[in-house]
Amino acid sequence: MPLNETKPVSQTNENYIELSLEQIMRLLPHRSPMLMVEKVMNVLPGESAVGIKTVSLDDWYFQGHFPKKAVMPGVMIIEALAQTAAALAMHSLDLYDKEKLVYFMGIDEARFRKMVFPGDVLHLEVHKTHRRGPVWRFKGIAKVNGEVVAEAIKTAMISDE
Repeated sequence: MPLNETKPVSQTNENYIELSLEQIMRLLPHRSPMLMVEKVMNVLPGESAVGIKTVSLDDWYFQGHFPKKAVMPGVMIIEALAQTAAALAMHSLDLYDKEKLVYFMGIDEARFRKMVFPGDVLHLEVHKTHRRGPVWRFKGIAKVNGEVVAEAIKTAMISDE
């Protein structure tokens, strides 16, 4: 499947679940201001999920990027995709409150399509493409109002703290 295509995510599938902010914080070590995902929905364990990030002018990176025209840095969009993928992997293995971390190992085919501004709501779609032991590979696509704003393939590894 080409990078910019995604599998449709059905809103009515009973197999999907939603992860609250509290659950995400039990899976990931990130905390404000680096926690970039406020909710993960449409979770199909071991397969896919959609993270949600509401972009606010109060987000710390807007102080310097850019003061006269606030634009979310692309690297922060990639981080939000990576955190969504990490939450999916950790949830899939039921690693709540465990002494495990997900380490970002690589990024491929990153593309930035449109700018993201305060007030936008990012939908961070991640799909597992490969898994071998503790190493997971994900295709991620970030959208605002259904339009692709960024995409990348990410590799990460679950390890002990």
